[in-house]
Amino acid sequence: MRKTVTYLLLLFYTATYAQDKLVFTPQWSAQAQFAGYYVAQEKGFYKQAGIDVEIVHPSVTQSAMSRIRNNESHATTLQLVQAMDIIDNGIPLVNILQTSMNNALVIASRRNKNPLTQKGAKVGIWNAGFGQIAICMSIKEGLDYQWIPYASNINLFVSGAIDATLAMSYNEYYQLVQAGFIPTKNNVYRFCDHGYNVQEDGVYMSRDYYMKHREQAHRFAAASRKGWEWAAAHPEETLDIVMRYVQKDHIATNRVLQQLMLTDILRLQVDRESKKREFRLRPDMVKQASRLMMEHMMLGREITYQEIIAK
Repeated sequence: MRKTVTYLLLLFYTATYAQDKLVFTPQWSAQAQFAGYYVAQEKGFYKQAGIDVEIVHPSVTQSAMSRIRNNESHATTLQLVQAMDIIDNGIPLVNILQTSMNNALVIASRRNKNPLTQKGAKVGIWNAGFGQIAICMSIKEGLDYQWIPYASNINLFVSGAIDATLAMSYNEYYQLVQAGFIPTKNNVYRFCDHGYNVQEDGVYMSRDYYMKHREQAHRFAAASRKGWEWAAAHPEETLDIVMRYVQKDHIATNRVLQQLMLTDILRLQVDRESKKREFRLRPDMVKQASRLMMEHMMLGREITYQEIIAK
C-alpha cells in the first residue's frame, strides 16, 4: 500500500510540473566552470525536480545578462561583485544558489617580481569586467596600474605587450602555464590570501522572475546543487560530460585544461573555515565586497545580504 501511495504521489508531482520550463544561461561558453549544471541535466536531476531545463550559452552578440533582461533566459551565473554592480545600476537580482566559497583572482607578473612592487605596470584586465576587487586593491596599495583591456585570451601577456595580467586560478592561470609561464611565490599574487577572499560564482535570477516562480527557483537550485555534489564525487565521469558540451559548441580547449579547471572549481567550493562545500552566500563576504566597492566609488550605495539573497 505504501509503495502504491508513493508511486501515485510521484506521478502527481511529475504531472504537476511537466511543463515547468526554465532556460539557464551560464555567463560564458561551455567549460568545466559549469560542470555541475551539465551533470544535473545529463543525469536527469532537473527532470526529477519537475523542471524542463534548457541550457543556452551566450553568444558573441548576446550576453547572458542581455538574455535575462529580455526574458529569454531565467537564470544565469554571476560573480558576486558583478551581481552587486548590476543591482546598483537598477536591475534587481536574487541569488538562489552560491557555488563559490573562495576568490579565484590572481595577478601573474612576467618579470618574476611581486606584482605589488610593480607600480605603474601595464596589467591586463577583462573587457567584461569583474576585476573590481583587483582595482580596489591596486588603489589601496597605491600601485597606479595602467589597466589594459583584453577579451578572453593570454596573447597580450605571452607576447610581452603587458607587464602582468589578471587571471582566474581555474582558467587563464593554467593557460599561462601551458604557454610556458612558470609560477612562483614571487610572480603570482593570490587575492584570497591577502584579505580579499570575496566569493565569486552564484546563480542569479531577476527579482521579478523569482517572486513569480519561487518554488521553481528553489527546485532548480536544489537540483543544481545535487549536480555539483555528484561532480565532486565522480570527477572523471563529469569531465566526460563537460567535454561533450565543449565539443558540441566547438570550444578551443583541451581535456587537460578542463580537468585542471574542474579540480580548481571544486576546490574553490570548499569553505576555508568549515572545510565543507556549503553552497551558501556568506553575509560577511557580501558586506566586505560592498564596503570595498563603495570605498572606491564602484557602488553608489551599500548592497546588503538581505537585498540579494533569495527568501
